[in-house]
Order: sequence, then C-alpha cells, then structure tokens
Amino acid sequence: MSLTDILSSSDIAAALRDCQAPDSFSPKKFFQISGMSKKSSSQLKEIFRILDNDQSGFIEEDELKYFLQRFECGARVLTTSETKTFLAAADHDGDGKIGAE
Repeated sequence: MSLTDILSSSDIAAALRDCQAPDSFSPKKFFQISGMSKKSSSQLKEIFRILDNDQSGFIEEDELKYFLQRFECGARVLTTSETKTFLAAADHDGDGKIGAE
C-alpha cells in the first residue's frame, strides 16, 4: 500500500507546495491540506506504518526530518527547527519519538 492509496495525489502535491520554503512547514496545516486530518483512525495507522521507515513502531527524529520525502521523492528535508517543533508537538510522553497512538 502507498500513501496515494489513502490520500489523493493532488492533495499531497498541494500540501507539499504549501511548505516548499525552509521553515514554512506546519504539521497541522500539512495534515489539513493533505487530507490526513479527515481520515479514520485505521487509515491514520496505515499512513503511520508507511511513514515509519524502519518499521520500529515509532517515528524518531532522524526519520522525521525526511517526513516530506516520504510523500514525494525529491521533496525538501525539514529544517532542524521544523523537525524539533514537529517532534515536540507529537511526542506526548517525552521519549523522543512519535508512536502511532
């Protein structure tokens, strides 16, 4: 399964266009534009599984910086600031990684 089996390619493209400039990435806005915010819990878990590059059950900081590239090869890498902000917003237990929940 790929991300385009769950999200429309046009929504993914629009979300990536919105955050092309360094330090312009907003997880909340990306999730809204890409359509992720409208998906069911099971669909979100499948998206998480696809984004979890090493299939560890977590997305760690080193994986997170390549978040946009998981949606489109050649997309930019998140800046250090964007990566840390994204991780802080999604790491609810403070262990330095994001779980599927």
